[in-house]
Amino acid sequence: MTQGKRIAAPHGIAHEPGAPTLEMDDVWAGYNGRLTAGSAAPRHALEALTFRVERGERVAIVGPNGAGKSTLFKIIAGTLRPDRGRVTIFGHGPDGHICIAYVPQRNLVDWNFPVTVEDVVMMGRIGQIGLLRRPGKSDWATVRAALGRVGAAGLAHKHIGELSGGQQQRVFLARALAQEAELLLLDEPLNGLDIPTQDAIMGILDDLRRDGVTVLLATHDLDMAAERFDRIMLLNRRVVAFESPATALRAENLLHAYGGHLHHP
Repeated sequence: MTQGKRIAAPHGIAHEPGAPTLEMDDVWAGYNGRLTAGSAAPRHALEALTFRVERGERVAIVGPNGAGKSTLFKIIAGTLRPDRGRVTIFGHGPDGHICIAYVPQRNLVDWNFPVTVEDVVMMGRIGQIGLLRRPGKSDWATVRAALGRVGAAGLAHKHIGELSGGQQQRVFLARALAQEAELLLLDEPLNGLDIPTQDAIMGILDDLRRDGVTVLLATHDLDMAAERFDRIMLLNRRVVAFESPATALRAENLLHAYGGHLHHP
């Protein structure tokens, strides 16, 4: 990716000039994509979400378990449709975008799948080159450059299952770079990693700022969210607060979101 210049890809959807990265208007989602029926007090995974994220912002999504963070990411990525409401990515609905990179929680990934690190990163190029075209020299060069940028060049020929948790996250970030992603969704990527590895991953995200990449990261670490992110979305099925860290993490907001069950990492 090159700072300040975007070349329209032959696949995917062109972006509306001046449109925000992400906008949601009154979005509701039921568990498993369905609203709960036949109940006087139905519970939804997400309720009445309305917010906007500008290009290049870095947003931490925080809230208790079951708050709807993963559901939110799936809706943004287009793998789950909301029951009602409007979602736009760069001015268009989620379907058809190749600029969204979604990194799920590591326990949802099959690490025994027989692929090498460079194969995983090359998967990020499919949207750019098309399903029926073989990768060319420039695509492999992009893969090597992406691995180098995240400090994983020496892992290219290793099996993905051989890697540590931190190395696996580096590889997924390299895949997003190879994809030329402009919106990066990270679902609790720092869980189970030691502090030096967490700092290294955050350093890579710092580096993405120069490309104008928008980052949404789900985390339970309120201290890290306050220190490293532009804004914090405090989520518990509804948006409790979406402000600067100092404002979002006020005691009354935390009480509303966590109900007195807040535990610092």
